[in-house]
Amino acid sequence: MSHIRLAGLLALTLLACMGWNAVQAGEAGRGEEHHLLYVAAPGIRDDLAVGGAGILVFDVDRGHAFVKRIPTPASERKKPENIKGICAYAANRRLYFTTLTKLYCLDLEKEICIWEKALPGGCDRLEITADGRQLYVPSLEGPHWNVVDAGTGDLLTRIETKSGAHNTICSLDGARAYLAGLSSPWLTVIDTKTRQVVQKVGPFSAPIRPFTVNAALTRCYVNVNGLLGFEIGDLTTGKMVERVEVQGFRMGSTKRHGCPSHGVGLTPDEHEVWVCDAFNRRVHVFDLTTAPPKQLSSVPLREEPGWVTFSLDGRFAYPSTGEVVEVKTKKIVAALQDEMGRQVHSEKLLEIDFRDGVPIRNSSQFGLGRAGRAAD
Repeated sequence: MSHIRLAGLLALTLLACMGWNAVQAGEAGRGEEHHLLYVAAPGIRDDLAVGGAGILVFDVDRGHAFVKRIPTPASERKKPENIKGICAYAANRRLYFTTLTKLYCLDLEKEICIWEKALPGGCDRLEITADGRQLYVPSLEGPHWNVVDAGTGDLLTRIETKSGAHNTICSLDGARAYLAGLSSPWLTVIDTKTRQVVQKVGPFSAPIRPFTVNAALTRCYVNVNGLLGFEIGDLTTGKMVERVEVQGFRMGSTKRHGCPSHGVGLTPDEHEVWVCDAFNRRVHVFDLTTAPPKQLSSVPLREEPGWVTFSLDGRFAYPSTGEVVEVKTKKIVAALQDEMGRQVHSEKLLEIDFRDGVPIRNSSQFGLGRAGRAAD
């Protein structure tokens, strides 16, 4: 890149930051909320071509325009590692993310890393409990989850499932943690007070990949190996109750993950479930207000999706390919780009809302159901 072009890009970035600061200053006296999307990169394996490295911030209220890039100790390494997961706890003003080897804690206001911890067995897709006190961090496809103090990063205990630890959800009511491994068709359910296994849900037809749960904790929706679609589990009985296959599209080879559908999310109102289709570069939408779920539509994407989640208000869907899809119309209304004009793709992203520059609420990297829950 020429020095002239680089200088121009730096100037544009400076102007964007100045504009963002002006917006903050103008709103500070009015107590207005501002909604931001935090995207961890590299969030598609270690591919630096689709967003580089760091925590990228986008302004949801202004067309998902790029705001800034927050550097971290992980992004400043000579060869940044894959980002494996992201979560936040707005009340404590903390953002957490994992790489293959470490867990990091970032101060959302000062935008500095408070601590970093290497955990036994490495790290995968983590989640935080609703009270902000515990982090459930899977080892890197290993036999156990590390339970970590979210304030200090100290290891509290280890939960061994021998399932190929991979994906983690903590319920919005704080009572349960759901643990899914790459080598098991069973979903393990943990009581977060006792940190003991209280239930196993399944078996599903194959090992569980991404999954999500509804707000009432009565249903889970899971991707499994070999299925273009999803399966449904009953969290009250512990049984798999339904298999839903995408119609009108064939399965084929994929670049990543090794399964046809890697990514499933509920709209916050739980009226729809969205499921990824890597081979056909689409996300398929199903109506959950009917039984069985009815296939509604499909949204073509610019690359192979491996994840999907939603804004807290349910207006937008965020597939990992970086498009912003309006949920109501199923139309693409924006596409994430960084300060250099590069496409931004990531499977590790969430919304954080601010009032007067102070974080007040956050979403989850998972497309969790939120039906019946009052706004935080």
